[in-house]
Formats: sequence, C-alpha cells, structure tokens
Amino acid sequence: MTTATTPRTIHVSHSPDSDDAFMFYALAEEKIDTEGLRYVHELQDIESLNQRARRGELEVTAVSIHAFAYIADRYALLPSGASIGDRYGPRLVARTPLTRADVKGKRIAVPGPLTSAYLALRLYEPDFEPVWTPFDRIEDVVEAGEVDLGLLIHEGQLTFQDRGLHLVADMGEWWFGETGLPLPLGGNVVRKDLGPELTEKIARHLHASIAYSLTHRQAALDHAMQYARGLDPAKADTFVGMYVNDWTLDYGARGREAVRLFLRRGHEAGILPHPVDVTFVGD
Repeated sequence: MTTATTPRTIHVSHSPDSDDAFMFYALAEEKIDTEGLRYVHELQDIESLNQRARRGELEVTAVSIHAFAYIADRYALLPSGASIGDRYGPRLVARTPLTRADVKGKRIAVPGPLTSAYLALRLYEPDFEPVWTPFDRIEDVVEAGEVDLGLLIHEGQLTFQDRGLHLVADMGEWWFGETGLPLPLGGNVVRKDLGPELTEKIARHLHASIAYSLTHRQAALDHAMQYARGLDPAKADTFVGMYVNDWTLDYGARGREAVRLFLRRGHEAGILPHPVDVTFVGD
C-alpha cells in the first residue's frame, strides 16, 4: 500500500501589478508541471516585500534590485523574472516643464527607500528631499501641489500625461546614456537556505511560467488585467511588454553586468553601505 506524499509548499510573493501577474500566470493557474511543489501566492506592494525580505521572512519573492544590496547574504537572484528597463524606466514628472538643474533641492515623492527608482534618482541627482509616498498616490500628490515632483513606477509611467503632468527625466533613458546598459529595476530572489536542489527546481519553474505566458500571451494578459489598475487593455499590453520580455526569461550577460554596475555605482556614490556580492542561482 502506497500513501500519497504531501507536496512541498513554496510561498511566492510579488507585486499586485500586471507585469508580475503576467509572469506568474502559469504558476498561479497550475498550467505547468511543478514536479511535486505547490506554489502559494501572496501579493503585496514592492516596498513591503523589500522590507520583509530584509527580515528573511519570504522564501521566493520579487524585490527591487536596490533592496538586493541588503539581502545578498541570505538570498540569490533567480536567473528569470527580471524587470529591466531597456532605455525606459521610472519617470520623474512635475506639474510644469522643468530641467535637470531644477531638480536639485526639491521635494520629490518617491515610492520607497529600497526601490530601484530611488537609487536611480539618487545617482541622477543626489540633492533632493524624498517624500515617501505609496506608489499609487504619487500622481495625486504631484497634481495637488503637495510635492514639487514625483517619481513614477508601475502603470503611472504610462498615465501621467493623462493627468497633465510633464516628464522631466526617464531614469532608464538617462542610465543608458551614462552606461550603455539597460536599467535593472526588479528581480526575483530565493532564500539560499532552501538548498541548491530546491532553488534550482524553483528557477526552472519560474522560467517555464514566463515562457508559458509569452507563448500564451492573450490568456496571460486576461489574467493580468485584474491587476492593471485602470489601464485599458492596450496600455496594459504595452506595460507588460515593457517589463516581461527576453530580459525576463534570462538576464543574459548584459543584464547581469547591469545589475552589478548599478549596485557598484550605488556603493561608490555612498548610497549603499558596502559592496554587493551579486549571486545568481546556478552560478
């Protein structure tokens, strides 16, 4: 007589936005073979996930690349699942047209101290007053005049002009001009104490989930629309295409170089307290 074994449960945490929902679609809807693992999904905003990862609470989670600097001792980056801006990224906006020189010393709504958007902005202009603001309220506080500028992530990158706001700088375009590399914004990490066999299995499943969504794009988009926060289907498709693409399947050599350079520049600028040992599952 044989008894069924209870599947190992892996808790996966990610943002409630359309690009993360798109890449995790096949795992969430059990469209792929997970080799005896059961994935339970938890959705939370990225800054909360960053802070929870610092406490080591999460097994597998999306994090900002900036936050990885503080958790690299405990987590490894998964080779798949990156959100990389290829000449685009977080957008600095204002109520009126401004130049880069105008940014210095201003009050800027920023989505959190561990976001990659904040690190990129500090590299772009070190001297400003951050006003920590939930990412989905940044357009509101800029429009209301509560701050001088706002740094937009997620869908706000595509909707700010509908609110009459003006683009001051695109962090991804600026970073490319500085380095010739894409801007690494988010990644997925796994806790090292799960062991190499399990972490490599998880890496395979995440890659398979992203590949499934890219192959079954419409079904994955339909799933992602529930997290699109007011975007119409065309804009949701555009947004997903910005952040789920070939970079997401695998960082590749340039993507990995971009992560290492971004964090090295952060340390050289005195923003990050120590050099970061960037490790990927399978290295």
